[in-house]
Amino acid sequence: MKITALETFSVAPRWLFLAIRTDEGITGWGEPVVEGRSATVAAAVEELSDYLIGEDPYRIEDHWQVLTKGGFYRGGPILSSAVAGIDQALWDIKGKALGVPVHELLGGAVRDRMRTYSWIAGDEPDRVAEHARERMEQGFDAVKMNGTGRVRHLESKAELDMLVGRVAAVREAIGDEADIAIDFHGRVSPALAREACRLLEPLHPLFVEEPIVPELTGDFERICASTVVPIATGERLYSRWDFREVLRSGIAVAQPDLSHAGGISEVRRIAAMAEAYGVSLAPHCPLGPIAFAASLQIDFATPNALIQETSLGIHYNADNDLLDYLVDTSVFDFTDSHITRPTGPGLGIEIDEAAVRRAAEAGQRWRNPVWRQADGSLAEW
Repeated sequence: MKITALETFSVAPRWLFLAIRTDEGITGWGEPVVEGRSATVAAAVEELSDYLIGEDPYRIEDHWQVLTKGGFYRGGPILSSAVAGIDQALWDIKGKALGVPVHELLGGAVRDRMRTYSWIAGDEPDRVAEHARERMEQGFDAVKMNGTGRVRHLESKAELDMLVGRVAAVREAIGDEADIAIDFHGRVSPALAREACRLLEPLHPLFVEEPIVPELTGDFERICASTVVPIATGERLYSRWDFREVLRSGIAVAQPDLSHAGGISEVRRIAAMAEAYGVSLAPHCPLGPIAFAASLQIDFATPNALIQETSLGIHYNADNDLLDYLVDTSVFDFTDSHITRPTGPGLGIEIDEAAVRRAAEAGQRWRNPVWRQADGSLAEW
């Protein structure tokens, strides 16, 4: 079997899909994207295609090594995301050719169901309690929310009281048996992260996610030592080398993104590294159906997988949602906040290519907001 073509599709709401064709008629699908930079990633995929055309798609690891290390300049979100989507598609091809789901190729399933969580509220959270109750009614038993909107490096008691009040309202709405994860989105300083986590301890969050930006990775040890709240991070770390320092820092949950951190091949290795430190895996995935399917394949083959993010109904998905590009949407049916192990070959999904092509005609140019503080200075989004 030989690779004959790579084709990318920019589709709403903010996704980039990749189809890798073969001379035996098998197409593998991947999702290589940096949200807000999809055209740049598509250009990187096109450049990498020069190496892949005519190659054997079965040689996934060798291709991964060449694509990530064969150039003098390495790493970073654009290249890692381009490789991630290619890697997903190659695993999809191999699974389809052999008639098995990818998790069987990774050693077989270690669980029958995977717990998931859903988002509530938005970038600047409001009506959190109401939205949390809606998610419980939909069958979820875990939710994630942004803890704050834009914040300063050090904040007033009033702002901290609002943070705790929002989380307390959700806790009251969903009870003690359901879980709340709180995303700080890298918006807070290390000092503010330590103070906020201490105040949140009585509400028992499942974890606090990305309290600081990845440039401040060296501060995770102090944050983790200052609180009993489990700390999660990793959506903006792109390789096992990026994870080395944070895994030693005391974090509880590693969150590599299957569309950013080198795909199935690299996230599998990150998960194994995390297990050696007693750290759980919770793949980051506010993206589309291919990234979600790839995440599930990792989850079902990974002993330390904890919980899986789903973008279904997330505030970014205004015009198109997780199920819109699938032929059979039942593969992502949720029951009691869990999703059953997919048994279809490859990534376990069938992409509706006609729907993808229609959406790609319109395309998308999603950009994240640029926030400013009251004094006009730039704020972390």
